Amino acid sequence: MTEPTISDASALSGWRKSTHSGNEGGSCVEVLDGHPFGVPVRDSKSPQGPALLIPVAGWASFVSALKAGRFSV
Repeated sequence: MTEPTISDASALSGWRKSTHSGNEGGSCVEVLDGHPFGVPVRDSKSPQGPALLIPVAGWASFVSALKAGRFSV
């Protein structure tokens, strides 16, 4: 199964660093709020690269799991 992507993520404006990205630098995830088809997610080191488009419900479940500490770093 192929995940939906946006081939040139730099074509979209309004990216922000995810509040769940670490402060160690170099490994930041950026998200874009308000996209009509889901939550675009990209690697901040590659702003012109692709972005993965995650369904809103899936993103909400992922964030809830992060907040609940279900992932170890």
